[in-house]
Amino acid sequence: MAPVLKGGETVAWVFMTSDFVGTTGYSGKPIHTLVAVGKDAKIVGVQLVKHSEPIVLIGIPEAKVKALVASYAGLDLVAEAKSGGTAHEVDIISGATVTVMVIDDSIVRSGLKVARALGLGGLAPETESAGPRFEIDPDAAAPADWIEAEGDGTLRRLSLDVAQVNAAFAEHPDVRARDRALTEAPQTTFIDMQAALVSVPAIGKALLGPAEEVNLKGWLKEGENAIAVVGRGLYSFKGSGYVRGGIFDRIVLIQDDVSVRFRDRDHRRLGAIALAGAPEFSEMDLFRIPAGVGFDPAKPFRIQLLAQREVGPIEKVFHTFDLGYQLPQKYLRAVAPPARRPPPSPRRRKARRRQTSGSASGAIRS
Repeated sequence: MAPVLKGGETVAWVFMTSDFVGTTGYSGKPIHTLVAVGKDAKIVGVQLVKHSEPIVLIGIPEAKVKALVASYAGLDLVAEAKSGGTAHEVDIISGATVTVMVIDDSIVRSGLKVARALGLGGLAPETESAGPRFEIDPDAAAPADWIEAEGDGTLRRLSLDVAQVNAAFAEHPDVRARDRALTEAPQTTFIDMQAALVSVPAIGKALLGPAEEVNLKGWLKEGENAIAVVGRGLYSFKGSGYVRGGIFDRIVLIQDDVSVRFRDRDHRRLGAIALAGAPEFSEMDLFRIPAGVGFDPAKPFRIQLLAQREVGPIEKVFHTFDLGYQLPQKYLRAVAPPARRPPPSPRRRKARRRQTSGSASGAIRS
């Protein structure tokens, strides 16, 4: 990170996104983007520096991607901080969905880190909360059946019908999105998607069953977490665009300034749900959240679903929907604050002052 000077005065700071957040794209290599942010926490300019994405091979001019990157100038990071990074519309280029979404994530998340670290626009550095902290309780009781798991928040749900999705796309700036409305009956299920944090022992045991939970524990390394995502309806949360080494481009996990996109190596199919009373789903999958990304299972997060609509032979428009998740309190336990050393007694403080003074005198004499 380096200051930008004008007349000897710092007017902005410039940094590389890959120095602050993960920027791995579809190619499996980092996308390097240079960003300048001003004192008001607004982005002054953005430049795509280097990437290894195969966009040119599929007929997308690189100039189009560079122009999209440059359009982030003016983005207000204060608004992004208040909204969790969703105050702006992502202008996705058909055929380069993953590339654009990774670039968007990296600009917003790294920008927020820098703005907070420097106190730009009134944003304060993130500090440890003064309130109680929580961790997973390994002895928490598991839900007895699917109904209980839905009722107590162990499972969280995003349910959309055709009417809701058509209404969302009707508001899209591209009028072709409205003209290509889904023709199924309005009450038809577009997607019914549910999620649970199965790395919590009680949830994993109930949802996966004993054998699958053992497999999960063997799959997860120290500090890693996992979510189960299940779905049914007209729309797939996975899609068919991911390939070996690729990224699932229809879902992303977001928690504060952390965003996690899942690659195929972080994915496993789930054969069955062990919890009694579970309905039938056409898709059942496990996604691993790597260690070191800043994810805290005790804090709320959301899974953002990207819905797409074809508006031309090779063109698509997009709209996002959120599934919010917060681990129920019954799975958490308070973390005891670190013990504070009692302040020294007046007598001890006086002795320390004498000792310090003596040491100082000795140092001066020598």
